[in-house]
Amino acid sequence: MDQLLAWRVFSRVAELRSFHLAAESLGLSTTYVSNLVQKLEHQLGCRLLARTTRTVQLTADGALFLARCSDVLQRAEQLSQLFQAQAGQLSGRLRLDVPTGIARRFVIPALPAVLAAHPQLQMELGSSDRKVDLIAEGVDLVLRIGAVEDESLVARPLGQAPLAIAASPAYLAKAGVPHSLAELAGHRMVRYVTRPGEQDAGLAVLQGNELQWHLLAGNVTVDNADGYTQACLQGLGLIQSPLLGLAPYFASGELVPVLPAIAQPSMPVSLLYPHRRHLTDRLHFALNWLTTLLSPHLTRPSA
Repeated sequence: MDQLLAWRVFSRVAELRSFHLAAESLGLSTTYVSNLVQKLEHQLGCRLLARTTRTVQLTADGALFLARCSDVLQRAEQLSQLFQAQAGQLSGRLRLDVPTGIARRFVIPALPAVLAAHPQLQMELGSSDRKVDLIAEGVDLVLRIGAVEDESLVARPLGQAPLAIAASPAYLAKAGVPHSLAELAGHRMVRYVTRPGEQDAGLAVLQGNELQWHLLAGNVTVDNADGYTQACLQGLGLIQSPLLGLAPYFASGELVPVLPAIAQPSMPVSLLYPHRRHLTDRLHFALNWLTTLLSPHLTRPSA
């Protein structure tokens, strides 16, 4: 039995609380993972995991063993990376998750250069607007736009993404161009929600230091940023989105800024990763790479 592999598999099962998820994240079969953990338990002469039909929980022995083997695994990875770092190469799997628009505009175009410099690096890129569970899904790093609510994660603030209101030229030709907040009352908006049954609060503007919301009529609701932008391009109403994603459409004339002189709030942009005693070289690289890639398009982080 490959001792380090067995410890790594056990560690992933304990982290994800699931044989199936651990097997999927490691590219192994569930049967193989289950058998390997059973062999490890037999070798140690104790039960590491308490299994039920729905959950997998650490036993007291399992928690003690996990703490010790995690240190060994981290040291083993650092040792293997020591010589790779000398050659300037990264290897292994790196799982990232970023919003769809940022993946399409910034991250994916930059991947060829990264993989040319690090051909042994296995990059897994998820792109969605949902809040990814890093631990449960085995994700190394996520980019999140909005407030960070999970205190179990480490957050690196990248900056602020200013918001802008936008509409298509066709929509404005039909509905008219609003020149004041009062004139918004006669307009329609595309509504954006992240969960079924959720309500869109409306367009946000700043009046002094006070945040005000303007909820407009609208009969289209979407649950992702790509659909939000596409609905606007089709003339279905106004949207309010980070300028980071709208800038190319403003430059091409496909969308037009609405009330650009009205002050609008910004959204914090952060990189999030799980608490770990030691960060891998891959994660260090990803943090610095995404910071360099995106910071020029953001305003400075707020205090």
